[in-house]
Amino acid sequence: MLARVLEPEVMDTPEEARDYDAMDHAAVNRAFAADFLAAWNGQNFILDVGTGTAQIPIELCRQDPLPEVVAVDLADHMLAVARANVDRTGLAHRIQLAKVDAKELPYHAGAFAAVMSNSIVHHIPDPAGCFAQMHTACAAGGTIFVRDLLRPADQAELDRLVGLYAGDANDHQRAMFAASLHAALTLAEVREIIGRLGYRPETVTQTSDRHWTWSAVRE
Repeated sequence: MLARVLEPEVMDTPEEARDYDAMDHAAVNRAFAADFLAAWNGQNFILDVGTGTAQIPIELCRQDPLPEVVAVDLADHMLAVARANVDRTGLAHRIQLAKVDAKELPYHAGAFAAVMSNSIVHHIPDPAGCFAQMHTACAAGGTIFVRDLLRPADQAELDRLVGLYAGDANDHQRAMFAASLHAALTLAEVREIIGRLGYRPETVTQTSDRHWTWSAVRE
């Protein structure tokens, strides 16, 4: 198994924000939104942790007229692109953006009826703290839905995934994807962390050749 190699916690240069937003995440975002909606209890507000350029909450609001989302990120340049994206799609009345550290969420316990997150965990040096923050922010009986990259077993598999899913991207985009895969967690690592929070390991599953998903009801 490849060892975990951390990447920068915050992607906060104009180039990183621009290249990330320009990558073709459409199919992944559609699947995330549809899978979240299938698990969601229908209650607002929803906290999106590590929203990046707000592609996930935008897709969520496109698929369903009900969600209202507080979307947070720590990167100023990501949030700048996110604001432009939200304004362009006319969804500012349903998506609130805020600069917030996922490791220190400034919300009281149970503040949100649902918490979702896509691809933030691999950026966090100590993911256990981030999971605990999301658990605390979610109200009892609420929906927790977290998806992230899965660390490949070896370099050959990592190279295959980069070639398959970023083969048409530019050099910087391919390097970002490779670094993210190397920084990701394994299924066993995620299950161990959520187990310490009182959740059953089987609430974490591998949901593609490069993703794991934690879908649970807040205990």
